[in-house]
Amino acid sequence: MAIPKGHRFPVSFDEAFPKGLVLVGEVLPDNEYQSREDRASGRPVRQKSDELTGKRQWKINVTDPDEGNAKRASFTITLVGDVQPVPTTSEVLPGMRPIELEGVTAEPRLAGNGEFKYQSYAFRATGFKAAGAGAGSRASGGGKAASAGDASKSAA
Repeated sequence: MAIPKGHRFPVSFDEAFPKGLVLVGEVLPDNEYQSREDRASGRPVRQKSDELTGKRQWKINVTDPDEGNAKRASFTITLVGDVQPVPTTSEVLPGMRPIELEGVTAEPRLAGNGEFKYQSYAFRATGFKAAGAGAGSRASGGGKAASAGDASKSAA
């Protein structure tokens, strides 16, 4: 049986990100590309919608403290929902807050340039977990996946 291209595998947050994630900045709408001509003519900006669920897409920039390669530690994750998700934790530094996500899926991708290609993942989630939910399982270690580029993680 073949797995179709674009299949999203459900994965637990603790397995994908054993040390959690740090949200850098705010939750922003994931807007479609708008050309100069579109902006000049005053066309409204359109927010992308998820092709599987039809819900609106939001994006967040995160850092994975478990990633050893600094170039792959920060990446973008897409959140899918009808309304803008709101982080449930407070900031530890200006613009930075530890987060946990729910409804996480991973979509395998090929990343890199030329002969330096590697396996990566595009992550999506449905929202933020309530503050303190599942925090006790963080020390267990679990599975490891390294991050890179546009919401992608390379296999360890």
